[in-house]
Amino acid sequence: MEAFLVSTGIVALAEMGDKTQLLSLVLAARFRKPWPIVCGIFVSTLVNHGLAGAAGAWITTLLGPQVLRWVLGASFIAMALWMLIPDKLDDEGDGKAPRFGIFGTTVIAFFLAEMGDKTQVATVMLAAQYKALFAVVAGTTLGMMLANVPVVWFGDRVTRLVPIRIVHMISAAIFAALGVAALLSSG
Repeated sequence: MEAFLVSTGIVALAEMGDKTQLLSLVLAARFRKPWPIVCGIFVSTLVNHGLAGAAGAWITTLLGPQVLRWVLGASFIAMALWMLIPDKLDDEGDGKAPRFGIFGTTVIAFFLAEMGDKTQVATVMLAAQYKALFAVVAGTTLGMMLANVPVVWFGDRVTRLVPIRIVHMISAAIFAALGVAALLSSG
């Protein structure tokens, strides 16, 4: 349960102000059909984080406990620093109807936007740390949905209510704490 709850919280916080949250806002404003967008976000996140979680589980088979502890500790601290760098999204919309429909466009756009993103990297690290693939993927997917679905439904009203800089600082502190805890653990 800890893996699920930590994964949910970390990703929900890390996603605030992230480029995929901005992508949610752009898709919602452009298409004004929330259900296919929400379903597309879910499918894309589940596949992307499933692959990332599997990569994290695989890494644990390659590295010994001491090396893994140092890699995870350093990675969490690096994520803490990365959280302090705001994301931006280039708006490349040309007004044309989407080639793959709203659902397909959302799946493709989200999958590509998540490649190498903070939440994908966090999923790899959390799966490696907790050795609980399904709990981590379920948690990171829920965290992604908690952060993005309100943006799809309520648009920029949500982004105005949340002080993004403070959320990023809290996320950075959590990642730093996880990094320090990993480094101090006895393996």
